Amino acid sequence: MRICIAQSKSYKGDIDENIKNHLEIIEYAVEGSSDLVIFPELSITGYEPDLAKKLAVDVADTIFDKFQKLSDNHNIAIGVGMPTKGQEGIHISMIMFRPGQHRGIYSKQLLHEDELPYFVEAKDQRLFEINGKKVAVGICYETLQREHFLKSKEAGADIYIASVAKPKAGVTKAYHHFPKIANEFKTPILMANSVGFCDNFLSFGQSAVWNEKGVRLSKLDIENQGVMVYETELNEVAVSYI
Repeated sequence: MRICIAQSKSYKGDIDENIKNHLEIIEYAVEGSSDLVIFPELSITGYEPDLAKKLAVDVADTIFDKFQKLSDNHNIAIGVGMPTKGQEGIHISMIMFRPGQHRGIYSKQLLHEDELPYFVEAKDQRLFEINGKKVAVGICYETLQREHFLKSKEAGADIYIASVAKPKAGVTKAYHHFPKIANEFKTPILMANSVGFCDNFLSFGQSAVWNEKGVRLSKLDIENQGVMVYETELNEVAVSYI
């Protein structure tokens, strides 16, 4: 299986421009024969809690039709970050597009206290089966909480992907936490972080891939857009900057 981690920059609240950028990055994933590409937290709007209520959409919104078309035409699964409307409030979500299937959604279950005024926690753990692998997605804060990883493993996850928007301090914590967890549970962990300004902080990039032994195979830098394509069977990563 080939998994593409996208390190992208989002323009504050500019959905049209961000979708355009996503589509260009997905082309790199397609060129790398990827089976799956995952973007950072709230990548379509940028991580902007103050704007979430205004920008939130339903998962079936037609603004995402281009992603489904790319998924169908190139046989690739695509996960993008977006605030979505739920019965109890606004969720931080990953919308998943898979070839010939209805849109899937995973919403953040564990929120940081700073997010509570803007979002509500989801309750359901969701795995996505792609090319015979069960893929768990975690979103930023919850990915550093052991309980979230354990819940994903109990559900049968083969691979864990962290979709995040982290400043330097958060990246430091992730680089300490993820290799230990990957090695303990013999599970690859991949992190897709954003670059550029988000809300009131600078997102610090350094997206990375750790294999099932907790060995970091590769990382990206702190400021540029790029992709890493992880070949799970060969345990290799190809890196490209955009």
